[in-house]
Amino acid sequence: MSASLPQKGLGPGLPVMAPQQQQQQQPGMPPQGALREISPVYLCRIGQETVQDIVTRTMEIFQITRATQLPNGVTQSQAAYQDRFGKLQEHLRQLTLLFRKLRLLYERCVEMTPDLQESPAELVPYVSEETAAVRVEPCSPAVIQERQEVLEKVRQKNQEMKVLMDQMRNLLWDVNAMLTMRK
Repeated sequence: MSASLPQKGLGPGLPVMAPQQQQQQQPGMPPQGALREISPVYLCRIGQETVQDIVTRTMEIFQITRATQLPNGVTQSQAAYQDRFGKLQEHLRQLTLLFRKLRLLYERCVEMTPDLQESPAELVPYVSEETAAVRVEPCSPAVIQERQEVLEKVRQKNQEMKVLMDQMRNLLWDVNAMLTMRK
């Protein structure tokens, strides 16, 4: 006899489940209980899947546009044009929904973890010997040694990658020069 009240979900693809539906959850779903008890880790996992969906949709859009013939005087069938246009519109609509979902997930995570909110550090790859001044708490010598070893490995790998990139660049120059001379 109880009327179901409309509940606010987290957005498209994240409806609030009725108690009967919560008991029949799929594996990988959050434990039984209200949606408000979902952990931030689970929300981040949903966010990661959403980002993967966004990347997939974007790649599909690029594939459609790559396959599209530019108008160079050749008339294309109107049906093919409409079909591609419809697919692009649908992908763009889905992208909009996915970005809204991602924004809602982000806002929900921020609400759930106010104590973890810090201004994000600059996300730039390691470039040189200089490191930003970071407050470091004292740690054991084993941890310090492991950190030094990891930093040394990263430096070595960066150096190897630089050498490989230089070799590839030289190889490409040689190939391009040979192709140019062939003509």
